[in-house]
Amino acid sequence: MKKTIIVLISVLLLSACGTTVKRVESGTQPDLSGYWNAIDVRIVCESLINDCLTSPRVDQAIRAAGNRKPTVIVGRFRNESSEHIDTEIISSTMERVIFDSGRLDFVAPAGLRQELRAERQDQQNNASEETTARLGREIGANYMLTGHVRTIVDREGNRTVRTYYVTAELTNIETNARVWIGQNDDITKIVRRPNNRL
Repeated sequence: MKKTIIVLISVLLLSACGTTVKRVESGTQPDLSGYWNAIDVRIVCESLINDCLTSPRVDQAIRAAGNRKPTVIVGRFRNESSEHIDTEIISSTMERVIFDSGRLDFVAPAGLRQELRAERQDQQNNASEETTARLGREIGANYMLTGHVRTIVDREGNRTVRTYYVTAELTNIETNARVWIGQNDDITKIVRRPNNRL
């Protein structure tokens, strides 16, 4: 009997120390640390892309392209902030939002282009003639989308205020002329800690 009670208590204690997982609804994100998170990405990207697509300069470039939509390639988004931010998520989210708008087309980024070129080259020797992808048929991009993330951190005692500045730029590849520049500084977080550590 004592062994059974000890085993039962042990099982209860172990289960109480186990990992718990709670799902959250789509569109919500618990902000546990006060650092950059998925909701911040969504807010910033949707705001910047809406600004880009309603810009008179971008609209002029789209109209000037006539029958062919201007084509964009995503360049580098640099993290110049005080924390780790995966900027690939920012650039891919922006690409998806612009692509879904139907106003601009995209070409594959540099790494993927290398894979595609290797596959086309392989097909020249190994695929049937009627199904082989032809060489020299790539579409050149008209514009490059680039940007960066920066933060301003203000700290006093156990309180920290963190403001994120995300800038995106659309540049004409042939002329280096900037067609659009947007900045979002809507994400500001006040974090209070029980001690002076961050």
